[in-house]
Amino acid sequence: MAERQHRVGGAIVAGVVVLCGGTGCSGGGGGGDGRGGDPVVVLHAAAARLVEAGSSKARTSMEMATGGTRVTIRGEGVYDYRRQIGQLKVLLPQDPAGRSEHRPITELLAPGALFMKNRGAGVPADKWVRVDTATLSDGNLVTGGATDPFAAAELLRGARTATYVGKTDVAGIAVRHYRGTADLAVAARDATDGNKASLGAAAKGFATAHVPFDVYLDDDGRIRKIRHRFSFVNGQQKGTVAVASTTLLFDFGVAVDVRLPNGDDIYAGKIAEG
Repeated sequence: MAERQHRVGGAIVAGVVVLCGGTGCSGGGGGGDGRGGDPVVVLHAAAARLVEAGSSKARTSMEMATGGTRVTIRGEGVYDYRRQIGQLKVLLPQDPAGRSEHRPITELLAPGALFMKNRGAGVPADKWVRVDTATLSDGNLVTGGATDPFAAAELLRGARTATYVGKTDVAGIAVRHYRGTADLAVAARDATDGNKASLGAAAKGFATAHVPFDVYLDDDGRIRKIRHRFSFVNGQQKGTVAVASTTLLFDFGVAVDVRLPNGDDIYAGKIAEG
């Protein structure tokens, strides 16, 4: 079962890379943060600030560069940080003629699991595909085409170096910009139970456990924007793929009504590749 889940989940990103790669688809914490705080300490607390906020809306963008081409997958939805549950509608890239080849994929994010609807030929329209994220070599930081917003925040628990860049704004909100590098193994060690196994898998599965990031915090210490740069090992091609994942968070406190599928709603049959 785990082998089938790994194959299905990895097909979203790896499959897009395969389809588009050949033809092309059209300080040690140095410096203060301007408010007297050590940047590394401030960033370690960012995930907790989201839990205090309760929930938010989210927009995601995942860009992959391979073979001289660039592919972008976009998503939008909501996330409940206290329950660590969210929902995203993920849009796969258009073909070179500008047509969408795939229906939007609905994804439900939960501790240790990714549920997808409209994913895989032969899956009934009313069924979900479930993936155990701990079985994925990237811990679902890349596989689903969008990084789980809370996992993205918990990656900052592994920040080893960070510097305060300066003040700017994101969508009209005043923010403080930080830049640094996180260690996936450290992040996995210090993460909440819901993300430990997934981040641990990513620490072992990525080309490097060191993840450069840029993050923008508002005056309450909440993430408004975060961008990670992953080095993703694509099993379908030689070498690695550069993946940049960006998450925007806004409308904190929004109502989130996400219900995970019942067992009868999960498809257990064979999933077609591609």
